[in-house]
Amino acid sequence: MTQTAIPYLFMRGGTSRGPYFNRADLPEDRETLAEVLLAVVGSGHPLNIDGIGGGAAVTTKVAMLSPSDDDWADVDYFFAQVSVEDRLVDFKPTCGNILSGVGPAAVELGLVQPTGDVTDVKIHAVNTGAKVLSKVLTPGGVLTYDGNTQIAGVPGAGAAVALNFMGVVGSSTGAFLPTGNIRDTFDGVEVTCMDVAMPMVIARATDFGLTGYESVAELDANKDFFARMEAIRLQAGAAMGMGDVSKSVTPKFGLLAPARNGGTIATRYFMPWNTHPSMAVTGAQCLASCALTPGSVADGLLDRPGQSPADVVLEHASGTIDVLVDYDTSEGFALNSAGLLRTARKLADGCVFVPSRIWEGR
Repeated sequence: MTQTAIPYLFMRGGTSRGPYFNRADLPEDRETLAEVLLAVVGSGHPLNIDGIGGGAAVTTKVAMLSPSDDDWADVDYFFAQVSVEDRLVDFKPTCGNILSGVGPAAVELGLVQPTGDVTDVKIHAVNTGAKVLSKVLTPGGVLTYDGNTQIAGVPGAGAAVALNFMGVVGSSTGAFLPTGNIRDTFDGVEVTCMDVAMPMVIARATDFGLTGYESVAELDANKDFFARMEAIRLQAGAAMGMGDVSKSVTPKFGLLAPARNGGTIATRYFMPWNTHPSMAVTGAQCLASCALTPGSVADGLLDRPGQSPADVVLEHASGTIDVLVDYDTSEGFALNSAGLLRTARKLADGCVFVPSRIWEGR
């Protein structure tokens, strides 16, 4: 069987991992592209045994980079979430953890040239339209992955990648509150449906009979909870104007509880059919915004900061994540930008191979 070689970088971005491609090295039409990505990842098997996926939703993500047509941006970042077993490719969402690796990958791929000890990479997330300024460490004009920054969910330390997200309110649905309400009720459970970086359905853990401090394994084993959550997510997705979301990973689902380890609020995040082992960067922005918004389901679960910018510390299943939120409350709640600190590391590069019957290449 002949195979097609496709150049790629294999990178960890934040707490996710996957192949990073130059978009020019992939099929142009979306249908063929999806088939190529399914083959690359090995979707259809719980271990992704015939591809380079890692058998988990956080390791079957794909980044595709290209020079940007946007006057503001340097690089276009096109994201795909490939399912582990269901042979589905979702091009609707974005991923902030994988985005952590976009700045370094853009330098590795020659799309951006280092400009000093710190290189600014302006990224246009084409799935949602968000604009992100990534600050990448390039001491002496050389990209480095070594550093002292630690993030929960990743062993060791690495070079800091600072991300500042702009234009993320309503990025998927066009509205901060897609249903028009600060709270909605589905199947007797109050939720806040919010679209900041990622459209989400957010509820209080206690409304599901949970503490909000359960481990990933405990939550994943709770099939009754997942059935209730999915029924609510489907109804909320329709109410948010997203149509039938039964085969889409968005909107995501989140739970809130009072902090118990010194943070601002405790959270659990779902992808949505299993529990995230830590926290998504996009989800963190939405959950932090919900926590800061008066009238949301976060009411009574935290003492809200009195000034902007606010450092919101989200406790999650693997530790904490800090979100620096610049916001305005003069007319309700308005998000200006959200900043986070991540790390990334190149794991491998070269070519990944797909059967030529799927795609014969350029």
